[in-house]
Amino acid sequence: MAKLIIIVDKAQDWAPFHQYDGVMSLPAYLKWSVKQKQRVRVINLCRQSHYLGSGYYCSLLAEARGHNVMPSVRAFNKFNRHEIADIADEVPLALLQQLNKALTDETASQLTLNIYFGETEHKALKKVASFLFEAFPVPILRVELQKKTSWQVKTLKIGSVNKLTETEQSLFGNILEKYSHKIWRLEPTNRKFKYDLAVLVDPKEKFPPCTPKSLELFVRAAKKAAMDVEQITAKDIHRLAEFDGLFIRETTAVNHHTFYMAQKAEREGLAVIDDPSSILRCGNKVYLHTLFEQHKVPMPDGLMLFKQDEDNLERAADSLGLPLVLKIPDGSFSRGVIKVKTLTEFRSTLATLFEQSAIILAQRYTFTEYDWRIGVLNGQAIFACKYFMARNHWQIYKHGKAKTESGGFSTCAVNEVPAHVLDAAIRACAPIGDSLYGVDVKQDGEKVYVIEVNDNPNIDDGVEDLHLGNKLYDILVEDFIRRIELKR
Repeated sequence: MAKLIIIVDKAQDWAPFHQYDGVMSLPAYLKWSVKQKQRVRVINLCRQSHYLGSGYYCSLLAEARGHNVMPSVRAFNKFNRHEIADIADEVPLALLQQLNKALTDETASQLTLNIYFGETEHKALKKVASFLFEAFPVPILRVELQKKTSWQVKTLKIGSVNKLTETEQSLFGNILEKYSHKIWRLEPTNRKFKYDLAVLVDPKEKFPPCTPKSLELFVRAAKKAAMDVEQITAKDIHRLAEFDGLFIRETTAVNHHTFYMAQKAEREGLAVIDDPSSILRCGNKVYLHTLFEQHKVPMPDGLMLFKQDEDNLERAADSLGLPLVLKIPDGSFSRGVIKVKTLTEFRSTLATLFEQSAIILAQRYTFTEYDWRIGVLNGQAIFACKYFMARNHWQIYKHGKAKTESGGFSTCAVNEVPAHVLDAAIRACAPIGDSLYGVDVKQDGEKVYVIEVNDNPNIDDGVEDLHLGNKLYDILVEDFIRRIELKR
């Protein structure tokens, strides 16, 4: 995991807090040499935050050494430009309403508060503090609020640890320990875990790619292999440097925090599943269609339909016949995938889909009772399932107004899968990467068609792990360790 360094101008600035051998001055930090390939995380608590002050130079030189530092030089620069003046206009109306609701009993017209790593002692202002920290990620953000007709953010400044009161010091120390929860146990002589893995989840997601039980089984397998696992959420993006790896277990998309967190984790040198390249390549069906064409991966006949073309209906109907399937490029869980039976249906559906995307993929319709789902990791098949179509439906998922229904499943050993199905699945993954994928394949006798490659496949207890059991989680953990070791 990353070595944590805390830099202060004077030793007494850290005197109120736990003793820690990673606390040092800026000159000492520049003389300090890091172990080969060890990742370093720096928390810059220098007093001088102005341009060319000690704080600015600390972050500048940390970035030059390739270390992850907070605040970044970019964050410092925000305080020297017009971005601060514009912050009141950027705070969402809903947050301002919450701010005013929380301060209804406040009689003063001005209020100053500190935000420590996105948290504040004012519990009612939690979302406001989180928003400001995302915009201005600094260890201590000093916020001045002013009330005229309503409460507004007046000024923002970088706070100084040496100016905190005893009460503020206690709060800062507790939040720092929580923010970097391993700070007080870095490199102990009796260290139980060798690796630290973050698992990104969204507790509110309706269709998560892992059940709570499967995550629990994964954690058990990780601990057996000396890997500590912590579940994190999107708000923990600034903590990524604490870990050796990131396992994304919420549904991914390119225009989504999952993609940005994968990118940041990769830049920090973490082993990442799903890596950003896989999210980018798998997240768009038009991209996959073109990629499969180039690499001769078997797939249903298809055409790309462009919004500005007038002959879309004729070309698709003549080439693919009816019924056919229309797909928006970034749909998931069978959403944005529509079967059309007539030209009238085709015309109205296409018009609706073009409101969402400039390109729509049309594919020849092929019905099968089930789709194969082949799990592929690092170019090797690790699980195989048959996902059956939902009752009285042509897809696995049937989305209704009240609920979503799905068909049954059947899990089998990888060596029981027909060779041409496995071959197609592995060939489909080769031009995408070596990450974890779920490949959907239709089998029509001796013919196979790759429908798509999912960068974030479901691994649910009692489904994908039904044949291998705990061994499936051991395989995932072993591969993560392999990836982590390759980066060291």
